[in-house]
Amino acid sequence: MKRLVSIFIILALVPGCRQSGNPDGEAINVIPQPSHIQRDEGHFTITKRTVVYAGGEEILRTVGFLNDRLSSVSGFTLKTSDVDFTRNEGIFFLDAGLPSEAYALHVEPSRIVIEYGDGAGAFYGLQTLFQLMDTDIFASSRQSRKTWDVPCCSIEDSPRFSYRGMHLDCCLHFFDMDFLKRYIDLMALHKVNRFHWHLTEDQGWRLEIKKYPLLTEKGQWRKETVIGSLSSGIYDGKPYGGYYTQEQVRELVAYAAERYVTIIPEIEMPGHALAAISCYPSLSCGLEEHYETATRWGVFRQVYCPKEETFAFLEDVLDEVMELFPSKLIHIGGDECPKTSWKQCAHCRSLIKKLGLRDEFELQSWFIRRIEKYVNSKGREIIGWDEILQGGLAPNAKVMSWLGEEGGIKAAKQHHYAVMAPYPKYYLDYWQGDPDSEPLAMGGPTMLRTMYEYDPVPDSLTPEEQRYIMGVEGCVWTEYMPTPQRVEYMAWPRMCAIAESGWTTAEKDWDGFTRRLEAHFARLDRLGVGACRNFFSPYIEFHKDTAYDKVVTITADLPDAEIRYTLDGSVPGPDSALYEIPFVINRSQTVSAALFRDGKIAGEVKTKSFN
Repeated sequence: MKRLVSIFIILALVPGCRQSGNPDGEAINVIPQPSHIQRDEGHFTITKRTVVYAGGEEILRTVGFLNDRLSSVSGFTLKTSDVDFTRNEGIFFLDAGLPSEAYALHVEPSRIVIEYGDGAGAFYGLQTLFQLMDTDIFASSRQSRKTWDVPCCSIEDSPRFSYRGMHLDCCLHFFDMDFLKRYIDLMALHKVNRFHWHLTEDQGWRLEIKKYPLLTEKGQWRKETVIGSLSSGIYDGKPYGGYYTQEQVRELVAYAAERYVTIIPEIEMPGHALAAISCYPSLSCGLEEHYETATRWGVFRQVYCPKEETFAFLEDVLDEVMELFPSKLIHIGGDECPKTSWKQCAHCRSLIKKLGLRDEFELQSWFIRRIEKYVNSKGREIIGWDEILQGGLAPNAKVMSWLGEEGGIKAAKQHHYAVMAPYPKYYLDYWQGDPDSEPLAMGGPTMLRTMYEYDPVPDSLTPEEQRYIMGVEGCVWTEYMPTPQRVEYMAWPRMCAIAESGWTTAEKDWDGFTRRLEAHFARLDRLGVGACRNFFSPYIEFHKDTAYDKVVTITADLPDAEIRYTLDGSVPGPDSALYEIPFVINRSQTVSAALFRDGKIAGEVKTKSFN
């Protein structure tokens, strides 16, 4: 056992990943990529007679996830017994004293051994084991098979970052508990361990607060919702609402914790507060006669006024939030806070003078510092978007860098921890294909390859400063995602790329990633995830040249695929022109392209016209 641990520690210190040996000609396609893989000869076969040797309530709960899957797809569960080192056959969960979240997985013809140092490591070992099995293991219905082959291999693995996050905005559009649990399940499969839950906004307040019932009685509702972009001026005329009870929150927090996902709640302040102000107008600067929950997207001038009544309200809200969420981190927003109201507010102007502040930006910093002091007094810490840097960063705050890398770099240079979530690199509400052929999105496009190849640790930081980059996060803002299906389409497979950047210590390898991702699509399909399929289709781009022509480039993510195209709008076939280098078209030509393997079309035909 000590020898295995020593080998693991040495491998964890060596950058890059090896997948050596492939005696059966069978690749191991795990996402995110493990630190080290050695493929060996043969298979272990799981049958209903296989015994699992494990001990302790926490590890047995992880074994329960294995049995749940087997019960669902094969109709049997495995017998569980105390750890018995004299046994040579079966599945063994062994505490090998590995670092937190790390695991080692050894598959031999007679046994599978998952080594760990804590419950999270055992759980992640199981997630990798699932990906070694046939994709039928992810099916939602009973399968005919009664045995499950697992390729023999040796895997040692540990995470790059402690914080590997995925965000979901439930304010612009509301999502029910069943979908949130599914969302967390998908995160856990990809070893993503932080769920950033956006719960308050201008367009709706989604969290029950006992002391302030109007927040959900009234603040959950908007009278209608804009159709199209925020500037369309056309509305649907339908009331829209939804909120989570405290009982539901406790249920989801427990559900996530069993899957080693920590839920980080976000309570927006001092901006994005219109839903709350519409319920309790005295929280505002009082410059308007009427306040109502926003019905369109965007940024609004109505923000919390920094007065004692407001702080009493926010502290009461945070008390209930911290009682519901055990997370060490509490997200307080801090972004997109217009200073218009503060500049016009006599109280704010007086407060700036009284505190000796230079301007409203320093007033925001004072606001955040005061909130941080309160949160710290409860044994918690705050994290906020880049804008909490404006006017000076609160002493213990962590920064979530969304306005590019600059916020994360600035925080790290000040020795504050930062999570990299820059738009558009990690914003999943951006187009992932040609906007001409994709549904409405926030911006972009931001392609899969862009997300994969982005390195969240900036070269401009020194090695000492780089250690303050604590992780990554993929952000899902839902202005244009009214349904769970739309969320999954926008998030996957790009979230696979972010998850891999957050977990693996291996060097970036786009070709290797695409080969693994192609196999991973089968798992997503089995799980019923309506992931975007642009991976299997070409991306046509027109580049400016003269008024009469465009330069055309065509790219593909699918490995080993030929790009075939036509210029008359007809459907390409296996004998159509082969794309090799960029070319020029005129106004009379229409480009149609498709990907081919072995003479067969792989995905959709894409067409683009020069109008």
